[in-house]
Amino acid sequence: MKLQPDATQGPSITGYGAGWVSVNGQKFSSPVCINAQTGSSLWTCPGFDALLPEHFDMLIELQPELILFGSGERIRFPHPSCLQGLYAKRIGVETMDTQAACRTFNFLAGEGRRVIAALLV
Repeated sequence: MKLQPDATQGPSITGYGAGWVSVNGQKFSSPVCINAQTGSSLWTCPGFDALLPEHFDMLIELQPELILFGSGERIRFPHPSCLQGLYAKRIGVETMDTQAACRTFNFLAGEGRRVIAALLV
């Protein structure tokens, strides 16, 4: 699906499909982290079954108010221990399938929110 991004100064998700996400026209086929303020980068997470607290803790230094976790083609919730560091810093986490996380990211980024999308593709 191709998305028409809202007018925003930062990055936006411009498309997605089975096994890929496009950020400002750049296609990613491996896990990606998109920061509404600074842009996108590969997320060093090998996949859902390998999620560790460290994969989420590395996002704390980016100082988001909210992290959208896109769990892949279907919604799957990470083990609560993976999110304890975020909760301790009062950072919200919303889990959804990756396509829903893409749409939600564009909406929140367009509002100027400090949001990060951590996406498994």
